[in-house]
Amino acid sequence: MTNKLRIIGGEWRSRQVVFDDAPGLRPTPSRVRETLFNWLQTDVANSRCLDLYAGSGALGFEAASRGAKRVVQVESNPKACRKLKENIAVLQAKQMEVVSLDVARFLQAQPESFDLVFLDPPFGQDRVMPTCQQLERLGWLSSYAKIYVEAERNLTLVDMPANWRLLKNKAAGEVGYYLFQRQLLTN
Repeated sequence: MTNKLRIIGGEWRSRQVVFDDAPGLRPTPSRVRETLFNWLQTDVANSRCLDLYAGSGALGFEAASRGAKRVVQVESNPKACRKLKENIAVLQAKQMEVVSLDVARFLQAQPESFDLVFLDPPFGQDRVMPTCQQLERLGWLSSYAKIYVEAERNLTLVDMPANWRLLKNKAAGEVGYYLFQRQLLTN
């Protein structure tokens, strides 16, 4: 079954992207996306974004629409990757690329510095904390990167990197969402 979601702001405002049903795929609801991008309104333009567990691509497309200069979407489901690439072609989104790999494997590659990271893994698979630790430990974040985490509402975020400061958080239905900012550690 093909589903659609509407981009809510920026150059592609009101344009739709399509995605197929897939196990664990939960596109970030428009109300949550609107809140997130209100939080990030001064941070998106000219940023380098990493969309991990991209799924429908909702967060990456929203960032690109709002002026991100580079968006890398990482997704392991081949059908989802095909739809992401089709949507990129339809929107002529030259600043976007899709990497068809498991996130843990992707993060083992040569790191690139990103300003914004969107982290929305499938629920119930215990991927949030390990992925956050890998992002920090393996050098994927710019000095003051912002990291958005979407997870089960009842998930307790423990063992997050010590230099990440929680800026904002909210809940909507079964979803808890959080915005962190990386801080430089001083000796």
